[in-house]
Amino acid sequence: MDTTMHEVIQFIQENDVKFIRLAFCDIFGNQKNIAIMPTELTRAFEHGIHFNASSMRGFLNVDASDLLLFPDAATLSVLPWRPAQGRVVRFFCDIRYPDGTPFEGDGRRLLREASRRARQAGYSITMGTASEFYLFELDENGRPTTTPHDHGEYFDVAPLDKAENVRRQICLTLEEMNIQPESSHHEQGPGQHEIDFRYAEALEAADNFVTFKWVVKSMAASSGLHASFLPKPLPSIPGSGLHLSISIMRDGKNLFHPGFDQSEDGRSFVAGILQHAAEMTVFGNPLTNSFQRLGEFEAPKYITWSHQNRAPLIAVPLANGKLANRMKVRSFDGCINPYIVFALLIHAGLDGIEQKLPLAPACNENLFTASDAVRAQYQALPGTLCEAIRCAQDSPFIARHLPTKTREAFFAAKQVEHDRIALADDRFSAERSLYFERY
Repeated sequence: MDTTMHEVIQFIQENDVKFIRLAFCDIFGNQKNIAIMPTELTRAFEHGIHFNASSMRGFLNVDASDLLLFPDAATLSVLPWRPAQGRVVRFFCDIRYPDGTPFEGDGRRLLREASRRARQAGYSITMGTASEFYLFELDENGRPTTTPHDHGEYFDVAPLDKAENVRRQICLTLEEMNIQPESSHHEQGPGQHEIDFRYAEALEAADNFVTFKWVVKSMAASSGLHASFLPKPLPSIPGSGLHLSISIMRDGKNLFHPGFDQSEDGRSFVAGILQHAAEMTVFGNPLTNSFQRLGEFEAPKYITWSHQNRAPLIAVPLANGKLANRMKVRSFDGCINPYIVFALLIHAGLDGIEQKLPLAPACNENLFTASDAVRAQYQALPGTLCEAIRCAQDSPFIARHLPTKTREAFFAAKQVEHDRIALADDRFSAERSLYFERY
């Protein structure tokens, strides 16, 4: 939405807006916010709103703690679940130092830079998310339990699917916020669900994903439930993933359609992402719990691609007439910082095009049931959070596209998480304590 500061202020005045939430994400993708009154909005646009970054994990040291939030006028959104009288609106914000320079850990800035690189090379990239999550019961004190909301299975309907109304409310709320879901359904696991989204430009898609998670958790809470995007909330049941579809255009033509097999740039874009997949894993699978999901229940573990096979990391699905129009990355989970992950994907794909990387042959093996000899032909993703950290630390690609302060803060925090879980007597209980309510 093309909105100016003056149009926003007029909207605030004419629509009985009483509270304005200035939202942003920490470097781990967790949404944060501060509420201001409408009288402060002009100051926010012109001079920013201070906050203490030293209180946020992974942001800054105490001796350099002040940062400023500047609302992005184009992200104005009314919160439909708040009162119609005395409305509440939300803006996503850009983060700067007091001297006006951009903050290194601002994921929206990193994603803007990646998208700018694509545009300067003549490419337009859109993304669409399909995210899985679980709904769990609350106990008598209102705390989340690990009891699934229902015992439905894939595509079940009521009464086995007990969350039809919850998903309906999620989708209607998102529509009121100008975010367009395409489909929703019960997934394989008990209490597990999925909602898919229409394509959007990369920054908008990342903003939408952050909003989606907030809406899911808010609507679940209003229904007396706990929504969890944890990759593997319970053992021996399907994990929850985030499938990301990507289309890339040049001169109005989709590089995947028609004729992916004849599209040199399209194939090199996929090859670039595959080449850097292991290095990006710590950002796409950022929890110790993430690695319990990979390699089972159709969650890919090996770095390869296919048109129809569900085992590889990347699928290039064939559409009508056996033509491809997008690629789908299937390894990530919903606990990512979408701004960082989307930016790295764009850079990896563009590197592939610039270097004219050849794409290896498609994998048509079922790698979940294949022999060890067959699986040995393919490189595997890192098997633990610690391995993923080391892989990213040693990566010139990651160093080239993420600022030093951001990398070091992210890796240090993730190493602490890994060590805490590794040293725990009861890994499941330790992960639940660390992750369950937050993710």
